[in-house]
Amino acid sequence: MYQLVETIKILDGEIFNLKYHQKRLDDSFEKLYKIKSTFILQDIIKIPHKFTKGLIKLRFLYSNKKYKLDFINYKARNIKTLKVVTDNEINYPIKFTNRSQINKLFEQKNDCDDILIVKNNIIIDTSSANIIFFDGNNWITPATPLLKGTCRERLLETGKINEKKIEINDLINFQSFCLINALVDENLNQIQIENIFM
Repeated sequence: MYQLVETIKILDGEIFNLKYHQKRLDDSFEKLYKIKSTFILQDIIKIPHKFTKGLIKLRFLYSNKKYKLDFINYKARNIKTLKVVTDNEINYPIKFTNRSQINKLFEQKNDCDDILIVKNNIIIDTSSANIIFFDGNNWITPATPLLKGTCRERLLETGKINEKKIEINDLINFQSFCLINALVDENLNQIQIENIFM
């Protein structure tokens, strides 16, 4: 019923990165439905009292005519290891609710916590987060992500990270990495590059 979703962070009643979610919603709406969205997140989102404390994941599910708000108490996954998986056909430019192609790749993670997706020898993303790499001086994110995340867009806009094409062989040029998404964007939890397994 709902083809698209925005996953939004709420912490102690405060909504984060709303302008970036609104922009992605508007862009996705026009790409998929070829019309301008009438959904204004700032006007729509009303936080129920029981979700005004702690870290909350809001899933704003929508189609061209309807929407639904799901509030969920959130605890971040503890991701320490990534398994490199290759899919030269994968495409997820819009935040669809259907993640079947990504889920199939996730099944290949073996003993690792998550996957690092490679397409045509280019690093793109993990299963549910953008990735940023530290080279000793700067934070770099792949220029061709699976999905342009809202945290990624904010960090690019503020100059905290840069983007460039990163091939799988470029991993040796980095010391560590971090995963960022709408829910995990405040403290950079650096993981050593050796924790990425081929």
